[in-house]
Amino acid sequence: MVLVRVVPMASSSSIRPTLSSLRFLTPSSLSLSNPSSRISFSHLPSPSVSQSNSFGLKASRELRQHGNSTRIMASGHVSQSISAASPENVLEWVKQDKRRMLHVVYRVGDLDRTIKFYTECLGMKLLRKRDIPEEKYTNAFLGYGPEDSHFVIELTYNYGVDKYDIGTGFGHFGIAVDDVAKAVELIRAKGGKITREPGPVKGGRSVIAFIEDPDGYKFELIERGPTPEPLCQVMLRVGDLNRSIEFYEKAFGMELLRTRDNPEYKYTIAMLGYGPEDKSTVLELTYNYGVTEYDKGNAYAQIAVGTDDVYKTAEAIKLAGGKITREPGALPGINTKITACLDPDGWKSVCLFDLYYLKSP
Repeated sequence: MVLVRVVPMASSSSIRPTLSSLRFLTPSSLSLSNPSSRISFSHLPSPSVSQSNSFGLKASRELRQHGNSTRIMASGHVSQSISAASPENVLEWVKQDKRRMLHVVYRVGDLDRTIKFYTECLGMKLLRKRDIPEEKYTNAFLGYGPEDSHFVIELTYNYGVDKYDIGTGFGHFGIAVDDVAKAVELIRAKGGKITREPGPVKGGRSVIAFIEDPDGYKFELIERGPTPEPLCQVMLRVGDLNRSIEFYEKAFGMELLRTRDNPEYKYTIAMLGYGPEDKSTVLELTYNYGVTEYDKGNAYAQIAVGTDDVYKTAEAIKLAGGKITREPGALPGINTKITACLDPDGWKSVCLFDLYYLKSP
């Protein structure tokens, strides 16, 4: 399998467009110590930072925020007071919110086949898996470390659906590896499809290669030293790069890490995220000269981002020009609050506050 060195973190569907397909858990069935009992967000509207890569505070600690305040009491109950906040305060709060990218959701036609490929060829671990027969779907979570500290993949298999349209808008996922050439040979030996042989990136010096998984999702292998976050990129194509950068800075509090224009190949990229590229997962936005719209297909779903306050997050999204597709609020019976949105290009994201992802300083 691919050699991926992970260094420790620093201390410190039938495609259902409504929430009716969510499996709501009662308090008695939910255990924060049992990740398999948590809900999945793969059926929401079709759809990092320090300490170093966690957000939120202990459940016994008050979350002090501008305008809105959410207090997590020692008993685990949530009390919330909401007061008016100016647009300026909301957008300033976004910059201070402790956020990180949690997971990416997409659909596959054969879950066991995909799990086998990701674990044997890409070196990922199967973190958990659960079947929801009454809703006719199964989820599997895979990655290079625990969900409370790493960006992971959430795969969704919808009963009887064996193929999806990836479209032209989704680009690829990025994985950092020690030796790209060696990784490619291992994947080739196991029957994997190599779509771009190892070599320097166009217009740059980084050594990369591209492969495809059994469903046609592309993965870029990036030669890089040991990193705490090997699953390091999600690339999406956008029709107006400056508009998208402004949206993700204002609505999601991401930092523009760098841009690179490649006039010879007629495209420009921008890297945004909550930490440096070599230590955290980043969103790579690509603008191809003259292309303003893309077919998004029905395979890729969304990214989930952790936040301390879904209410203020929703306000920031609206102020930044995004569309709220699920108004902020608590999910019945559990300590999870969410809001869902579309960016200016129609890419979907879910922002959530969930005690499971809270990590003590």
